[in-house]
Parts: sequence; structure tokens; C-alpha cells
Amino acid sequence: MTAPRKTSTLAAQHGSPCWYELSTAPGALPAAEAFYGKVLGWSVADSGMPGFDYRLAKRGDDMVAGMMVMPDEAKGMPPMWMVYFAVEDADKAVARMKKAGARVHVPVTPIPNTGRFAILGDPMGSGFGILEPLDGQTGTAFNQKKAGHGNWHELNSPDPRAAMKFYGDQFGWTPSTSMDMGDLGSYDLFSRDGTDIGGMQRLRPETGQGSGFWLPYFGVDGTEAAMGRITAAGGTVRHGPSEVPGGAWIAIADDPQGASFAVVGPK
Repeated sequence: MTAPRKTSTLAAQHGSPCWYELSTAPGALPAAEAFYGKVLGWSVADSGMPGFDYRLAKRGDDMVAGMMVMPDEAKGMPPMWMVYFAVEDADKAVARMKKAGARVHVPVTPIPNTGRFAILGDPMGSGFGILEPLDGQTGTAFNQKKAGHGNWHELNSPDPRAAMKFYGDQFGWTPSTSMDMGDLGSYDLFSRDGTDIGGMQRLRPETGQGSGFWLPYFGVDGTEAAMGRITAAGGTVRHGPSEVPGGAWIAIADDPQGASFAVVGPK
């Protein structure tokens, strides 16, 4: 029997970032736990799913992220972070996205005591997840006021303008400030319910990525200190610290297995 959906609550949460998921190399889960524990202050524990080693990361009492080994069907892909967005109805969302040109990588699938999820690629090839939460709540993973939580979401796309339309149509996001980056094009912010939650830019060859991708930014209390923790724990800082509009500072890095992520906070 399917639990009744809390339609009004889910409708209000539609399009909100709600989960961050690391897929890492075989045998690397303990190393990933240790790395992000040192860098972001996470504590990690097994989820208790029978027959599936899925680990849950918390910052204090807040659940923030999941960690697992890259699934067999994605063998050959490098370690990566996946960003999930809440939807009111997973089946309807997938149908709408397919009609708009998205590709379904994992069909709508139930997660015991959590909800229903799917993984898709947008029409330009960037992967993302959707989640219809069982209890109608998007959880604690995204919080722009707390360190160790999701703070910002950056889409590197072959066609940012088309991406802005796709995600705007699907999630109700609206274009916000657009910043001229010279030869690099523009960096286009998007907002949800009047709050900027991310930006989109053209995919650049130096990223080393063959297709578009979402890059999660996690909040930190100090970007320079976080960069020190990243390198001390075996990661690589690829960019930063750089000041961004609003007075925050960012750094982009790879964990020891090669999964890209970013941090944002005061310098």
C-alpha cells in the first residue's frame, strides 16, 4: 500500500535541493568517510539497508548526504557527486522531463522509509536526481546558513540558456542576476521563491569533463581553512580562494578519489 502524498507540502517544496550523493570508487568508502569528516565535519554511519552498503553523512543532528560505491550499471564512470531536487510527484515529473527531452537513467524507484527517486540526464546531458519525499519534507541537507550543508548548486552545461529554460519549466526556477565573465561567457544565477540557490555557466574544456555536470557547494566557516583541510586530507584544490558577489569566498576541489565539489564561506 502506498502512503498518501502530502500534496500541499510537496507542491510547496517542488524544485528545492534536497540531497547530495557521492558515488565513489570500489573499496574507497572508508577513505571518503574520513576525508569528508575532516573537511566538512561530517559523521558517517551505515544506513542499515539490507544487502546495500549505503552510508549516511550528518553534520550535527542534520542529515546531509549519502555515500556509496559507483553502481555496476555505471562502471567506468569516475567518482562523482549527484544533486537531488524535490518533486511533488515523481511519476509526473519524469513524464514531463522525458517529454522535454530528458533521458531517464534510473526509473522511479522506492526507497524504504524515504520516498521515491529517479535519476535523469537533462537534454544537454547533465545528470541529476529527483526525490519525492515520503513524509512531504525535503529534509535538512540544504541550508545556506549552516556550515557542512549544501549551500549552492552550479551547472556547467554545453548550453546554459537551454538549461535555464529546461529547469525553469520543470522546477519553477527563475533567472536572476547574470554576470559577464568576458571570454568565458556569462554566469547566470537562478532563484527559487526569490532566493538565489545556484548558477549556470558554459562547460569549459579545462574542467576535464566530457559532458555537463552539477557541482555542489558545501558551506564552511572559513574557505582558506577548508582548503588547508582538503590538501592535508589528500584532496586537490583546483581553484581558489576566489571572492564572489556578496562577499563570500569559494574554492573548487577534488577529493582523493577524484570527485569534484566546492566549498563556500567567509575567507
